[in-house]
Amino acid sequence: MEESPDKMPNSEETSDAHGKGQQEQDRGALLDETTSATGKGDANMPGLCKPGVSCSSPPRLVSMTEVLETARDVSNMVIAHEIVINSNFQIQKMESPKNSLERKVKEIVHKAFWDSLQAQLDEKPPQYTQAIKLLQEVKESLLSLLLPGHTRLRTQINEVLDMELIEQQAKHDALDIQRLAGFVVGMMANLCAPVRDTEIKKLKGLTEIVSLFREIFRVLDLMKIDMANFTMKALKPHLKQESIQYERSKFQAFLDKQPNGLEHTTAWLKAAIEKTIHSVSPSRGNGPAAVSPIVVLNQGYVNLLKWDQDTNIYPETLLMDRSRLQELQQRVDQLTLVASILLVTSNAVGAAICGLPGFVDKLKQVTCALLDGLNCKFEDVLLAVSDQIYRELDKSLPAHGYPPLTSEQGASLKGQICSISQRDNVIWNLIGERVHSYLKGFLNSSSPQNGLHVLPGGLAPIQAELKEVGCTFSHILNHNRMVFGPYYSGILAKLLFPDGDAGMDSR
Repeated sequence: MEESPDKMPNSEETSDAHGKGQQEQDRGALLDETTSATGKGDANMPGLCKPGVSCSSPPRLVSMTEVLETARDVSNMVIAHEIVINSNFQIQKMESPKNSLERKVKEIVHKAFWDSLQAQLDEKPPQYTQAIKLLQEVKESLLSLLLPGHTRLRTQINEVLDMELIEQQAKHDALDIQRLAGFVVGMMANLCAPVRDTEIKKLKGLTEIVSLFREIFRVLDLMKIDMANFTMKALKPHLKQESIQYERSKFQAFLDKQPNGLEHTTAWLKAAIEKTIHSVSPSRGNGPAAVSPIVVLNQGYVNLLKWDQDTNIYPETLLMDRSRLQELQQRVDQLTLVASILLVTSNAVGAAICGLPGFVDKLKQVTCALLDGLNCKFEDVLLAVSDQIYRELDKSLPAHGYPPLTSEQGASLKGQICSISQRDNVIWNLIGERVHSYLKGFLNSSSPQNGLHVLPGGLAPIQAELKEVGCTFSHILNHNRMVFGPYYSGILAKLLFPDGDAGMDSR
């Protein structure tokens, strides 16, 4: 679907017929995005359901039950979001801290259980009451690991672990517990993932029945986790489709109980509008600049890479990705610093640096290592980096037939690198703007992986790292736009067209 024109006429021309028509067209485009009956909005501003909440709704009292229900819904929403966004998401076995009370109590209870089993088996004749219960649990665990096509294996498990037959054998002291344990281990070997082969091999080497059952249950727990992760990976494409509507419905449930739940999102978009207007030239005369909602939203996303954590509150619609975006912000700052240092060094050394094979990459590695390894003030970090770069140049230039840096050149280079820490440093600001401009291009691309974005000057040494950041950035925020697009459309309609019909139909 083509993007509808999003221009706002000059306030001086509101009486002009064309201006009125354009304004109605813009408001109509936003209205279509928020009120699509089919659930299919513009690709840039999806409108799959109504925003449904006025940003200025008055607060109301809620009960503790509603608070708990909201907390549960938000928790479920976060889990669903994490599965879709985090490509490395896996279920893992939780272990209590080694010396914690919880772990000690658990160890005591488990030891008492297994000691009880050992005592029953040591009786003359052996008592199998507890062992039979364990076999029943093992049977249920094995059956839970089967796929629908495992008909033959299901039949084997039901035949060998026939609990009625096992109970009869126990009554007549004819139960071969060792044979049943061997069958269980063999079945586990058929069902386990390759990563558990070592564990299965250890099981086959155990002969003491209590130790064997203890290890069987431990490995079965791991196999259940493996199966859960396998199932989740297989269903992930389907989950991606379903998660958009699921996350939005859970967020809407939250807004139903917290009508002012978009306060910080509104402030974030308002700041993005101001930034966008200041970055474009006025459309005509001295009137306000025409801005597109999608441009505003992308500007808002890019603003998150310069977010002041101390003074600004994160938009409610981005809280689930705050930690990921903060990590990207730190990564972008580091890459900006690296590119700034390399540009300053290249300017100071001149053409000589081009004659040093692999020297730029070496400087980048050294700089990144120092930035990662130092935990001190920004100024001290840059001082350490400048000293190391000077030593590398002092060693490499003569080795390749170039004159070494003079003391004046060295002092100038160190001073320029250290000055990058200043807020108004030209190089830092220039590189920062280019980095953000490059990353914004990923938000406008339908295929962020294609790498066809134009790379601004000075960013070549960090191109690979920037592409990785850009793909991650766009993956997170394109999903966010699909989930919360209807809410953004409603807010932007009111902010961009404040003189419009405040009672817009949002069905």
